[in-house]
Amino acid sequence: MERREFLKASAATAIGASAGLIGCQQEKKADKKTAKPGSSKQPGSGKKSETEDCCRTYATVEDAQKAPPETIAYVPGIYSGTDVKKPDYLATVDCDPDSKTFGSVIHRLPMPNVGDELHHFGWNACSSCHGQEGKNRRFIVLPGITSSRIHIVDTEDPKAPKIHKVIEPQELFTKANLSAPHTVHCLADGNIMISCLGDAKGNAPGGFALLNDKFQVTGRWENDLSGMNFNYDFWYQPRHNVMVSSEWAAPTTVAQGFKPADVAAGKYGRHIHFWDWKAKKIIQSIDLKETGMIPLEVRFHHDPTSTHGFVGAALSSTMWHWYKKDNNWVADNVITVDPVKIDGAPDPIPGLITDLVLSMDDKYLYFSNWLHGDLRQYDVSDPAKPKLTGQLWLGGLIGHKSSIDRKLEGGPQMLQLSLDGKRLYVTNSLYSPWDNQFYPNMKKGGGYMMQIECDIDKGGMKVNEKFYVDFGAEPDGPARAHEMRFPGGDCTSDIWS
Repeated sequence: MERREFLKASAATAIGASAGLIGCQQEKKADKKTAKPGSSKQPGSGKKSETEDCCRTYATVEDAQKAPPETIAYVPGIYSGTDVKKPDYLATVDCDPDSKTFGSVIHRLPMPNVGDELHHFGWNACSSCHGQEGKNRRFIVLPGITSSRIHIVDTEDPKAPKIHKVIEPQELFTKANLSAPHTVHCLADGNIMISCLGDAKGNAPGGFALLNDKFQVTGRWENDLSGMNFNYDFWYQPRHNVMVSSEWAAPTTVAQGFKPADVAAGKYGRHIHFWDWKAKKIIQSIDLKETGMIPLEVRFHHDPTSTHGFVGAALSSTMWHWYKKDNNWVADNVITVDPVKIDGAPDPIPGLITDLVLSMDDKYLYFSNWLHGDLRQYDVSDPAKPKLTGQLWLGGLIGHKSSIDRKLEGGPQMLQLSLDGKRLYVTNSLYSPWDNQFYPNMKKGGGYMMQIECDIDKGGMKVNEKFYVDFGAEPDGPARAHEMRFPGGDCTSDIWS
Protein backbone atom coordinates (compact mmCIF):
# COMPACT_ATOMS: atom_id res chain seq x y z
CA MET A 1 0.00 0.00 0.00
CA GLU A 2 1.11 3.58 -0.61
CA ARG A 3 1.85 6.14 2.11
CA ARG A 4 -1.22 8.15 1.20
CA GLU A 5 -3.42 5.13 1.94
CA PHE A 6 -2.01 4.92 5.45
CA LEU A 7 -2.49 8.63 5.96
CA LYS A 8 -6.11 8.32 4.88
CA ALA A 9 -6.63 5.33 7.18
CA SER A 10 -4.98 7.17 10.03
CA ALA A 11 -7.15 10.20 9.48
CA ALA A 12 -10.17 7.94 9.53
CA THR A 13 -9.28 6.66 12.97
CA ALA A 14 -9.18 10.22 14.29
CA ILE A 15 -12.58 10.90 12.78
CA GLY A 16 -14.05 7.61 13.88
CA ALA A 17 -12.79 8.11 17.40
CA SER A 18 -13.56 12.20 17.42
CA ALA A 19 3.17 -14.87 42.31
CA GLY A 20 0.87 -14.72 45.53
CA LEU A 21 4.51 -14.88 46.16
CA ILE A 22 5.68 -14.12 49.66
CA GLY A 23 8.59 -11.80 50.08
CA CYS A 24 11.40 -10.96 47.75
CA GLN A 25 13.89 -11.40 50.51
CA GLN A 26 17.64 -11.74 50.19
CA GLU A 27 18.87 -15.26 50.79
CA LYS A 28 19.92 -15.85 54.36
CA LYS A 29 23.60 -16.45 55.00
CA ALA A 30 22.86 -19.99 56.14
CA ASP A 31 21.00 -20.65 52.93
CA LYS A 32 23.86 -19.32 50.82
CA LYS A 33 26.18 -21.91 52.34
CA THR A 34 23.92 -24.76 51.25
CA ALA A 35 22.76 -23.41 47.91
CA LYS A 36 24.20 -24.95 44.79
CA PRO A 37 25.87 -22.47 42.44
CA GLY A 38 23.48 -21.38 39.71
CA SER A 39 20.46 -22.96 41.39
CA SER A 40 17.18 -21.21 40.62
CA LYS A 41 15.58 -22.63 43.75
CA GLN A 42 16.36 -21.36 47.19
CA PRO A 43 17.28 -24.02 49.71
CA GLY A 44 14.59 -25.22 52.04
CA SER A 45 13.39 -28.08 54.16
CA GLY A 46 12.06 -30.05 51.21
CA LYS A 47 8.56 -28.65 51.54
CA LYS A 48 7.90 -26.02 48.92
CA SER A 49 7.17 -22.58 50.34
CA GLU A 50 5.94 -19.42 48.68
CA THR A 51 9.25 -17.77 49.56
CA GLU A 52 11.03 -20.18 47.21
CA ASP A 53 8.96 -18.92 44.29
CA CYS A 54 9.63 -15.20 44.64
CA CYS A 55 12.51 -13.15 43.31
CA ARG A 56 13.55 -16.03 41.17
CA THR A 57 15.78 -15.98 38.17
CA TYR A 58 16.20 -19.03 35.99
CA ALA A 59 19.24 -20.82 34.62
CA THR A 60 17.40 -21.83 31.44
CA VAL A 61 14.22 -21.12 29.51
CA GLU A 62 13.02 -24.61 30.41
CA ASP A 63 13.43 -23.84 34.12
CA ALA A 64 11.30 -20.73 33.70
CA GLN A 65 8.52 -22.72 32.01
CA LYS A 66 8.41 -25.10 34.99
CA ALA A 67 8.10 -22.31 37.56
CA PRO A 68 4.98 -22.16 39.79
CA PRO A 69 2.00 -20.23 38.40
CA GLU A 70 1.76 -16.51 39.13
CA THR A 71 -0.55 -15.63 42.02
CA ILE A 72 -0.23 -11.84 41.96
CA ALA A 73 0.41 -9.24 39.30
CA TYR A 74 1.50 -5.61 39.43
CA VAL A 75 -0.38 -3.14 37.22
CA PRO A 76 -0.17 0.68 37.08
CA GLY A 77 -3.41 2.46 37.85
CA ILE A 78 -3.18 5.69 35.86
CA TYR A 79 -4.99 8.94 36.62
CA SER A 80 -2.88 11.08 34.30
CA GLY A 81 -5.08 12.47 31.56
CA THR A 82 -8.31 11.85 33.51
CA ASP A 83 -10.51 14.09 35.63
CA VAL A 84 -9.14 12.52 38.83
CA LYS A 85 -6.41 14.79 40.18
CA LYS A 86 -4.59 12.17 42.21
CA PRO A 87 -1.26 10.38 41.82
CA ASP A 88 -0.99 7.27 39.68
CA TYR A 89 -0.54 4.11 41.73
CA LEU A 90 0.80 0.58 41.49
CA ALA A 91 -2.02 -1.93 41.91
CA THR A 92 -1.42 -5.43 43.26
CA VAL A 93 -3.90 -7.81 41.64
CA ASP A 94 -4.78 -11.24 43.05
CA CYS A 95 -4.25 -13.91 40.36
CA ASP A 96 -4.63 -16.93 42.64
CA PRO A 97 -7.74 -18.88 41.57
CA ASP A 98 -8.00 -20.41 45.07
CA SER A 99 -8.17 -16.99 46.72
CA LYS A 100 -11.37 -15.27 47.81
CA THR A 101 -10.06 -12.04 46.26
CA PHE A 102 -9.20 -13.63 42.89
CA GLY A 103 -9.43 -11.05 40.11
CA SER A 104 -9.43 -7.99 42.34
CA VAL A 105 -7.05 -5.26 43.47
CA ILE A 106 -5.75 -6.13 46.93
CA HIS A 107 -3.30 -3.25 47.43
CA ARG A 108 -2.64 0.21 45.99
CA LEU A 109 0.67 2.05 46.27
CA PRO A 110 0.21 5.73 45.32
CA MET A 111 3.15 7.61 43.85
CA PRO A 112 4.33 10.79 45.61
CA ASN A 113 3.34 13.14 42.77
CA VAL A 114 0.47 13.81 40.40
CA GLY A 115 0.86 13.47 36.62
CA ASP A 116 3.55 10.82 36.14
CA GLU A 117 1.69 8.63 33.59
CA LEU A 118 3.11 5.34 34.79
CA HIS A 119 3.75 3.26 31.70
CA HIS A 120 6.16 0.38 31.03
CA PHE A 121 8.30 -0.94 33.86
CA GLY A 122 10.75 -3.67 34.75
CA TRP A 123 12.94 -5.26 37.41
CA ASN A 124 16.34 -4.70 38.96
CA ALA A 125 17.32 -8.29 38.10
CA CYS A 126 16.29 -11.02 35.68
CA SER A 127 17.75 -14.24 34.32
CA SER A 128 20.55 -12.39 32.52
CA CYS A 129 22.25 -12.13 35.92
CA HIS A 130 21.20 -15.57 37.17
CA GLY A 131 23.55 -17.09 39.73
CA GLN A 132 25.10 -13.79 40.80
CA GLU A 133 25.10 -13.31 44.54
CA GLY A 134 22.47 -10.89 45.78
CA LYS A 135 20.75 -10.53 42.40
CA ASN A 136 17.08 -11.10 43.13
CA ARG A 137 13.98 -9.94 41.29
CA ARG A 138 12.95 -7.67 44.13
CA PHE A 139 12.88 -4.01 43.06
CA ILE A 140 10.50 -2.66 40.43
CA VAL A 141 11.82 0.17 38.25
CA LEU A 142 8.68 2.17 37.45
CA PRO A 143 9.06 5.24 35.21
CA GLY A 144 6.57 7.97 34.44
CA ILE A 145 6.65 8.63 30.70
CA THR A 146 5.19 12.14 31.13
CA SER A 147 7.07 13.31 34.23
CA SER A 148 10.38 11.49 33.48
CA ARG A 149 10.38 10.54 37.16
CA ILE A 150 11.59 7.01 37.97
CA HIS A 151 10.20 5.19 41.01
CA ILE A 152 11.99 2.31 42.67
CA VAL A 153 9.48 0.04 44.39
CA ASP A 154 10.47 -2.58 46.97
CA THR A 155 8.44 -5.82 46.77
CA GLU A 156 9.97 -7.47 49.83
CA ASP A 157 6.35 -7.88 50.88
CA PRO A 158 4.93 -8.67 47.44
CA LYS A 159 1.32 -8.07 48.45
CA ALA A 160 2.12 -4.64 49.90
CA PRO A 161 4.99 -3.04 47.95
CA LYS A 162 6.46 0.24 49.14
CA ILE A 163 8.43 3.12 47.67
CA HIS A 164 12.18 2.57 48.09
CA LYS A 165 13.48 5.61 46.20
CA VAL A 166 12.40 8.23 43.69
CA ILE A 167 14.75 9.46 40.96
CA GLU A 168 13.63 12.97 40.14
CA PRO A 169 13.51 14.00 36.47
CA GLN A 170 16.30 16.53 36.89
CA GLU A 171 18.76 13.71 37.58
CA LEU A 172 17.83 12.04 34.28
CA PHE A 173 17.99 15.40 32.45
CA THR A 174 21.38 16.48 33.79
CA LYS A 175 23.25 13.15 33.95
CA ALA A 176 21.97 11.63 30.71
CA ASN A 177 20.24 14.45 28.77
CA LEU A 178 17.23 12.16 28.36
CA SER A 179 13.49 12.23 29.03
CA ALA A 180 10.34 10.10 28.69
CA PRO A 181 11.77 6.80 30.03
CA HIS A 182 10.09 3.77 28.50
CA THR A 183 11.36 0.16 28.36
CA VAL A 184 13.32 -1.20 31.35
CA HIS A 185 15.69 -4.19 31.16
CA CYS A 186 18.24 -5.35 33.70
CA LEU A 187 21.70 -6.19 32.38
CA ALA A 188 24.02 -9.06 33.25
CA ASP A 189 26.54 -6.65 34.80
CA GLY A 190 24.05 -5.49 37.44
CA ASN A 191 23.12 -2.21 35.75
CA ILE A 192 19.63 -1.32 34.58
CA MET A 193 19.02 0.08 31.10
CA ILE A 194 16.06 2.26 30.13
CA SER A 195 15.16 3.40 26.64
CA CYS A 196 14.11 7.05 26.54
CA LEU A 197 12.08 8.70 23.79
CA GLY A 198 13.71 12.12 23.88
CA ASP A 199 16.42 14.40 25.16
CA ALA A 200 15.95 16.62 28.21
CA LYS A 201 13.83 19.01 26.10
CA GLY A 202 11.64 16.26 24.68
CA ASN A 203 13.20 16.14 21.22
CA ALA A 204 14.23 13.04 19.26
CA PRO A 205 16.13 10.78 18.98
CA GLY A 206 16.44 10.04 22.70
CA GLY A 207 18.77 7.25 23.82
CA PHE A 208 19.42 4.73 26.58
CA ALA A 209 19.95 5.64 30.25
CA LEU A 210 21.86 3.52 32.75
CA LEU A 211 21.14 3.06 36.45
CA ASN A 212 23.59 1.35 38.79
CA ASP A 213 22.66 -1.11 41.54
CA LYS A 214 22.13 1.81 43.93
CA PHE A 215 19.53 3.19 41.52
CA GLN A 216 21.55 6.22 40.51
CA VAL A 217 21.63 7.57 36.96
CA THR A 218 25.21 7.06 35.79
CA GLY A 219 24.88 8.31 32.21
CA ARG A 220 24.07 6.73 28.88
CA TRP A 221 24.64 3.26 27.45
CA GLU A 222 25.25 3.99 23.78
CA ASN A 223 28.58 5.21 22.42
CA ASP A 224 27.19 6.42 19.11
CA LEU A 225 23.63 7.34 18.08
CA SER A 226 24.41 7.61 14.37
CA GLY A 227 21.54 6.22 12.32
CA MET A 228 18.83 6.43 14.98
CA ASN A 229 15.95 8.80 14.22
CA PHE A 230 13.62 7.94 17.11
CA ASN A 231 13.54 5.54 20.02
CA TYR A 232 11.05 3.24 21.68
CA ASP A 233 11.52 -0.43 22.66
CA PHE A 234 14.62 -2.66 22.79
CA TRP A 235 15.70 -6.25 23.41
CA TYR A 236 19.20 -7.67 23.51
CA GLN A 237 20.51 -11.13 22.59
CA PRO A 238 24.04 -11.27 24.09
CA ARG A 239 25.11 -14.60 22.61
CA HIS A 240 24.88 -12.95 19.21
CA ASN A 241 26.35 -9.64 20.43
CA VAL A 242 23.23 -7.82 19.27
CA MET A 243 20.49 -5.52 20.46
CA VAL A 244 17.43 -4.48 18.46
CA SER A 245 15.55 -1.21 18.98
CA SER A 246 12.46 0.34 17.41
CA GLU A 247 11.06 3.80 16.70
CA TRP A 248 7.97 5.69 17.85
CA ALA A 249 8.41 9.47 17.88
CA ALA A 250 9.67 12.34 20.01
CA PRO A 251 7.86 13.07 23.30
CA THR A 252 6.90 16.51 21.96
CA THR A 253 5.10 14.77 19.08
CA VAL A 254 3.25 11.91 20.80
CA ALA A 255 2.11 14.06 23.74
CA GLN A 256 -0.05 16.11 21.35
CA GLY A 257 -2.07 13.08 20.27
CA PHE A 258 -1.92 11.40 16.88
CA LYS A 259 -1.89 13.73 13.87
CA PRO A 260 -1.69 12.29 10.35
CA ALA A 261 0.18 15.43 9.28
CA ASP A 262 3.01 14.41 11.62
CA VAL A 263 3.37 11.13 9.71
CA ALA A 264 3.54 13.01 6.42
CA ALA A 265 6.18 15.31 7.93
CA GLY A 266 8.39 12.36 8.89
CA LYS A 267 7.87 12.76 12.63
CA TYR A 268 7.19 9.04 13.20
CA GLY A 269 9.57 6.11 12.85
CA ARG A 270 9.73 3.30 10.31
CA HIS A 271 13.09 1.65 11.09
CA ILE A 272 14.39 -1.08 13.33
CA HIS A 273 18.03 -0.89 14.37
CA PHE A 274 20.52 -3.67 15.10
CA TRP A 275 23.29 -2.69 17.50
CA ASP A 276 26.69 -4.14 18.26
CA TRP A 277 26.04 -4.98 21.91
CA LYS A 278 29.66 -4.59 22.98
CA ALA A 279 30.57 -1.60 20.82
CA LYS A 280 27.22 0.06 21.68
CA LYS A 281 26.56 1.42 18.21
CA ILE A 282 24.21 0.67 15.31
CA ILE A 283 25.63 -1.76 12.76
CA GLN A 284 22.55 -2.07 10.54
CA SER A 285 19.19 -0.35 10.17
CA ILE A 286 16.24 -1.74 8.23
CA ASP A 287 13.78 0.70 6.69
CA LEU A 288 10.36 -0.97 6.83
CA LYS A 289 9.02 1.80 4.57
CA GLU A 290 5.31 2.57 4.15
CA THR A 291 4.28 -0.96 5.07
CA GLY A 292 6.14 -0.76 8.37
CA MET A 293 5.18 2.61 9.83
CA ILE A 294 5.66 3.06 13.60
CA PRO A 295 7.35 -0.20 14.64
CA LEU A 296 6.80 -0.50 18.39
CA GLU A 297 7.30 -3.63 20.52
CA VAL A 298 10.27 -5.87 19.66
CA ARG A 299 10.72 -9.47 20.85
CA PHE A 300 13.67 -11.73 20.22
CA HIS A 301 13.10 -15.45 20.71
CA HIS A 302 13.60 -16.48 24.33
CA ASP A 303 16.01 -19.13 23.10
CA PRO A 304 19.32 -17.28 23.59
CA THR A 305 20.90 -19.11 20.63
CA SER A 306 18.24 -17.86 18.17
CA THR A 307 18.48 -14.83 15.88
CA HIS A 308 14.73 -14.78 15.16
CA GLY A 309 12.33 -12.17 16.46
CA PHE A 310 9.22 -10.09 15.73
CA VAL A 311 8.20 -6.44 15.64
CA GLY A 312 4.71 -5.04 15.17
CA ALA A 313 4.32 -1.93 13.01
CA ALA A 314 1.38 -0.15 14.64
CA LEU A 315 0.20 2.30 12.00
CA SER A 316 0.71 -0.09 9.10
CA SER A 317 -0.84 -2.96 11.10
CA THR A 318 1.81 -5.41 9.97
CA MET A 319 3.91 -7.99 11.78
CA TRP A 320 7.54 -8.42 10.79
CA HIS A 321 9.82 -11.39 11.33
CA TRP A 322 13.56 -10.69 11.51
CA TYR A 323 16.49 -13.08 11.43
CA LYS A 324 20.16 -13.18 10.53
CA LYS A 325 21.20 -14.37 7.08
CA ASP A 326 24.76 -14.36 5.73
CA ASN A 327 25.90 -11.96 8.49
CA ASN A 328 23.13 -9.49 7.65
CA TRP A 329 19.83 -8.87 9.38
CA VAL A 330 16.69 -9.40 7.30
CA ALA A 331 13.07 -8.45 8.10
CA ASP A 332 10.03 -9.84 6.26
CA ASN A 333 6.38 -8.84 6.53
CA VAL A 334 4.64 -12.07 7.61
CA ILE A 335 1.20 -10.84 8.78
CA THR A 336 -0.95 -7.99 7.47
CA VAL A 337 -4.13 -6.81 9.20
CA ASP A 338 -6.35 -5.20 6.59
CA PRO A 339 -8.18 -1.95 7.42
CA VAL A 340 -11.94 -2.23 7.92
CA LYS A 341 -14.60 0.02 6.44
CA ILE A 342 -17.37 1.04 8.84
CA ASP A 343 -20.48 3.18 8.45
CA GLY A 344 -19.88 6.85 9.15
CA ALA A 345 -16.14 6.76 8.49
CA PRO A 346 -15.00 7.97 5.06
CA ASP A 347 -12.01 5.61 4.99
CA PRO A 348 -11.17 2.20 6.43
CA ILE A 349 -9.84 1.94 10.00
CA PRO A 350 -6.48 0.19 10.53
CA GLY A 351 -6.03 -2.45 13.21
CA LEU A 352 -3.19 -0.61 15.00
CA ILE A 353 -0.98 -3.40 16.37
CA THR A 354 0.20 -2.00 19.69
CA ASP A 355 1.64 -4.92 21.67
CA LEU A 356 2.90 -8.46 21.17
CA VAL A 357 4.28 -11.25 23.32
CA LEU A 358 6.00 -14.57 22.56
CA SER A 359 5.41 -17.65 24.66
CA MET A 360 8.45 -18.81 26.60
CA ASP A 361 8.88 -21.80 24.27
CA ASP A 362 8.72 -19.44 21.25
CA LYS A 363 5.79 -21.40 19.80
CA TYR A 364 2.96 -18.87 20.08
CA LEU A 365 2.82 -15.20 19.15
CA TYR A 366 0.05 -13.01 20.55
CA PHE A 367 -0.75 -9.47 19.45
CA SER A 368 -3.46 -6.88 19.92
CA ASN A 369 -5.25 -4.71 17.35
CA TRP A 370 -6.16 -1.76 19.55
CA LEU A 371 -8.50 0.00 17.12
CA HIS A 372 -10.18 -3.09 15.65
CA GLY A 373 -10.55 -4.61 19.12
CA ASP A 374 -9.25 -8.10 18.44
CA LEU A 375 -6.63 -10.20 20.18
CA ARG A 376 -4.84 -12.85 18.11
CA GLN A 377 -2.87 -16.03 18.70
CA TYR A 378 -0.53 -17.43 16.02
CA ASP A 379 1.49 -20.63 15.92
CA VAL A 380 4.97 -19.42 14.94
CA SER A 381 6.79 -22.74 15.21
CA ASP A 382 7.94 -21.73 11.74
CA PRO A 383 8.47 -18.00 12.37
CA ALA A 384 8.42 -17.25 8.65
CA LYS A 385 4.94 -18.78 8.26
CA PRO A 386 2.64 -17.83 11.17
CA LYS A 387 -0.67 -19.72 11.43
CA LEU A 388 -3.69 -18.07 13.04
CA THR A 389 -4.91 -20.37 15.84
CA GLY A 390 -7.08 -18.12 18.00
CA GLN A 391 -8.92 -14.78 17.98
CA LEU A 392 -11.03 -12.89 20.52
CA TRP A 393 -12.90 -9.59 20.31
CA LEU A 394 -12.66 -7.20 23.27
CA GLY A 395 -14.04 -3.77 22.42
CA GLY A 396 -12.66 -1.70 19.55
CA LEU A 397 -14.06 0.80 17.05
CA ILE A 398 -15.40 -1.41 14.28
CA GLY A 399 -18.45 -2.76 16.12
CA HIS A 400 -17.58 -6.48 16.13
CA LYS A 401 -19.53 -8.58 18.63
CA SER A 402 -17.52 -8.94 21.85
CA SER A 403 -16.24 -12.27 23.17
CA ILE A 404 -17.39 -11.26 26.66
CA ASP A 405 -20.80 -10.08 27.83
CA ARG A 406 -19.60 -6.70 29.09
CA LYS A 407 -19.43 -3.20 27.69
CA LEU A 408 -15.74 -2.54 27.11
CA GLU A 409 -14.11 0.83 26.59
CA GLY A 410 -11.11 0.85 24.29
CA GLY A 411 -9.59 -2.23 22.74
CA PRO A 412 -7.09 -4.87 23.89
CA GLN A 413 -3.68 -3.29 24.28
CA MET A 414 -0.98 -4.39 26.74
CA LEU A 415 -0.34 -8.13 26.96
CA GLN A 416 1.46 -10.36 29.43
CA LEU A 417 1.80 -14.14 29.37
CA SER A 418 2.41 -16.61 32.16
CA LEU A 419 5.68 -18.53 32.10
CA ASP A 420 3.89 -21.77 31.23
CA GLY A 421 2.02 -20.04 28.40
CA LYS A 422 -1.43 -20.98 29.68
CA ARG A 423 -2.71 -17.58 30.85
CA LEU A 424 -2.64 -14.37 28.85
CA TYR A 425 -3.46 -11.09 30.60
CA VAL A 426 -4.68 -8.01 28.77
CA THR A 427 -5.37 -4.35 29.61
CA ASN A 428 -6.79 -1.63 27.38
CA SER A 429 -4.93 1.68 27.85
CA LEU A 430 -2.32 2.82 25.32
CA TYR A 431 -1.24 6.34 26.37
CA SER A 432 -3.56 8.96 27.82
CA PRO A 433 -3.41 11.55 24.98
CA TRP A 434 -4.18 8.77 22.50
CA ASP A 435 -6.77 7.12 24.76
CA ASN A 436 -8.60 10.43 25.03
CA GLN A 437 -8.46 10.93 21.27
CA PHE A 438 -9.59 7.51 20.06
CA TYR A 439 -11.60 6.27 23.04
CA PRO A 440 -12.81 9.40 24.88
CA ASN A 441 -15.22 7.40 27.07
CA MET A 442 -12.33 5.52 28.67
CA LYS A 443 -11.60 8.59 30.81
CA LYS A 444 -14.89 8.08 32.64
CA GLY A 445 -15.37 4.36 32.15
CA GLY A 446 -11.87 3.38 33.24
CA GLY A 447 -9.73 0.47 32.17
CA TYR A 448 -9.89 -3.27 32.61
CA MET A 449 -7.62 -6.24 33.15
CA MET A 450 -8.70 -9.64 31.87
CA GLN A 451 -7.33 -13.17 31.90
CA ILE A 452 -7.41 -15.30 28.77
CA GLU A 453 -7.05 -19.09 28.93
CA CYS A 454 -4.73 -20.37 26.19
CA ASP A 455 -4.69 -23.87 24.70
CA ILE A 456 -0.97 -24.55 24.26
CA ASP A 457 -1.47 -27.93 22.63
CA LYS A 458 -3.96 -27.30 19.83
CA GLY A 459 -4.14 -23.52 19.94
CA GLY A 460 -7.12 -21.36 20.81
CA MET A 461 -8.19 -18.87 23.47
CA LYS A 462 -11.17 -18.19 25.71
CA VAL A 463 -11.98 -15.51 28.26
CA ASN A 464 -11.90 -16.55 31.90
CA GLU A 465 -15.21 -15.03 32.99
CA LYS A 466 -14.23 -15.35 36.67
CA PHE A 467 -11.35 -12.89 36.30
CA TYR A 468 -12.21 -9.29 35.49
CA VAL A 469 -10.52 -6.33 37.18
CA ASP A 470 -12.68 -3.25 36.69
CA PHE A 471 -10.43 -0.20 37.02
CA GLY A 472 -13.48 1.93 36.36
CA ALA A 473 -14.71 1.09 39.87
CA GLU A 474 -11.59 2.12 41.81
CA PRO A 475 -12.14 3.91 45.16
CA ASP A 476 -10.73 7.26 43.97
CA GLY A 477 -12.44 7.15 40.61
CA PRO A 478 -11.95 5.50 37.21
CA ALA A 479 -8.32 4.70 36.37
CA ARG A 480 -6.57 3.28 33.32
CA ALA A 481 -4.48 0.08 33.41
CA HIS A 482 -1.30 -0.56 31.45
CA GLU A 483 1.65 -3.01 31.63
CA MET A 484 1.65 -6.10 33.90
CA ARG A 485 4.45 -7.90 35.76
CA PHE A 486 4.64 -10.98 38.00
CA PRO A 487 7.08 -11.37 40.92
CA GLY A 488 8.29 -14.71 39.59
CA GLY A 489 8.89 -13.46 36.05
CA ASP A 490 6.88 -13.30 32.84
CA CYS A 491 7.39 -13.59 29.10
CA THR A 492 8.77 -10.08 28.59
CA SER A 493 11.00 -9.76 31.68
CA ASP A 494 13.73 -12.34 31.23
CA ILE A 495 16.70 -12.43 28.87
CA TRP A 496 19.35 -15.15 29.01
CA SER A 497 23.02 -14.27 28.64
